[in-house]
This record gives sequence, structure tokens and C-alpha cells, in this order.
Amino acid sequence: MTTGQAGQATQPYGQVREATPAAERLSLGVAARLSRYLQVLTQAKKMGKETISSQELSDYTHVNSTQIRRDLSGFGKFGKRGVGYNVEALVSQIRKILRTAGQHNIALLGAGHLGKAIASSDIFADHGFRVVAIFDVDPEKVGSTVGNQAVRHTDELRQLVQDEDIVVGVLAVPTHAAQGLADELVEAGVKIIFNYSESLLVVPPEVTVHTSSPAVDLLYALYFYLT
Repeated sequence: MTTGQAGQATQPYGQVREATPAAERLSLGVAARLSRYLQVLTQAKKMGKETISSQELSDYTHVNSTQIRRDLSGFGKFGKRGVGYNVEALVSQIRKILRTAGQHNIALLGAGHLGKAIASSDIFADHGFRVVAIFDVDPEKVGSTVGNQAVRHTDELRQLVQDEDIVVGVLAVPTHAAQGLADELVEAGVKIIFNYSESLLVVPPEVTVHTSSPAVDLLYALYFYLT
């Protein structure tokens, strides 16, 4: 990582402004940027980096360093001039701001190649999410083991969502199967669905769907590279 201008705050690490209302919702832009900062900070922590400057965060997130300092200063004092931000403390505080501190349980639907890759990756665990149940309908997959989890039939979905307090469902299934399984997740009480299929899911307004598409991400990157 490169070195650059440090965070402008002058108070000790990790002082959160108590006046921020607990029930206040972040704007979409702020929440998105904080999530990007958290992604970089989490990786920096894994690399053993103890401090990071606003310019370094800018280099890796492509968010202007002034915007980064403005975003963070809106919630309290997190850094020291000339030193930057303490990585571990800032990870902890951003998780509190995003209300993602602690552990959140995931149901993974699909035990194929993509599902196995997700189950064995640290991509969710790094941010406090834990795959506690894996489901499939293929008789050859049900009963097998992925990681340290036995693959269950989707008939058990509703009961496992309740027993394991599952808050997120991840769909790693073929497009044609996605809507039906999304319906089952909704009926089981899951409020957040992470969709790795190309299906345009129809869900009630109280359910949040995030569709992840490598092709869309690539198009986004190419737009900024080519224009």
C-alpha cells in the first residue's frame, strides 16, 4: 500500500459521536462508501497493517480522500494527524455504524461449484457472516458434506431458518430455480437475499435483494476505463 495524506481528525482512535441517533438511517451513498472502506480495511487488517491514511483508502476505493475524511468525521473522531487511522479500531467502528457488528447467520442454497466456492471462502466470514446451513434439491448432493456442513434438502429450510436465526439467504443456483427458492426463503422469514443468479427476483417490499453479477461489475469498470 502507498503512503499519503493522513486522516485529518486529531482525537484518539475510535471516539464515536454519541449524539448520532441510534435509529438514524444512513443515506445510500454513505452506506455504500462505508462498506467499501470496510472491505479495504478488513483486507489491510489481514495483511497485518496497523494504520492507514485517508489517501491510502482513496487509492483502493477510488473515493476522494476529502470525501473519506468527511464521511468518517460525520460519526466521530477516528484518526490522528500525521498518523492516520488505526485499522482495527476503524473496522470495529464502521461495523457499528453499519450495524453489522457481531455474527449474522446465512443459509446457502446451491451446493454446486459456485456454492462450494462460497462456502469455502472467507468473503462472508471476514465481515461476521457465517454459513450455518447449505441446501440443495439434487439427491446426489443432499447428504454430502461441503466444508464442515452437511447439505440438506430444501424441505428443511423453514425449520433451519428458525432454529439457526438465519437472516440472509444466498442463492447460488441456476437461473430457472432462483425465483422458487427465493419464494421459499421469504416464506421462511428471511429478509435479505443475495442473488448470484441472473434471475430478476420478485419479492415483497420488506425483503431486500442484492444481485451480484460479474458481467455487470466488469461493464461498470470498463465504462470508467474507456471513457
